Amino acid sequence: MFYPGSGLKVFLALGETDMRKSIDSLSVLVSEYFSQDPFSGHLFVFSNRRRTILKILYWDLNGFCLWHKRLEKEKFQWPSSEEEIKEINSRELVRLIDGLDIYQAGAHKRRDFKYVS
Repeated sequence: MFYPGSGLKVFLALGETDMRKSIDSLSVLVSEYFSQDPFSGHLFVFSNRRRTILKILYWDLNGFCLWHKRLEKEKFQWPSSEEEIKEINSRELVRLIDGLDIYQAGAHKRRDFKYVS
């Protein structure tokens, strides 16, 4: 599980990102396209066009970390905006990772499982 601390800044790269990009390519996007410092320790979140994959890039003391999540059946509730980058808080990021709308603290859809004995 990935749970960011409450003191971190979280930036969403709105729009779509090619998920073939690795740490080096994403850090260049952070510095050149968004004018942010990839070594800041802040979290930079990217999504693909279909909204089924998230990548989170961050600097952790002595190296970059890249966290990746792929949804199998649903889509991430990615915000739609004309801004190039959007700042959210860590609670909103957890909602996003869980597949929820970042502005609404709702629960997951309930699924009833049938057990075969």
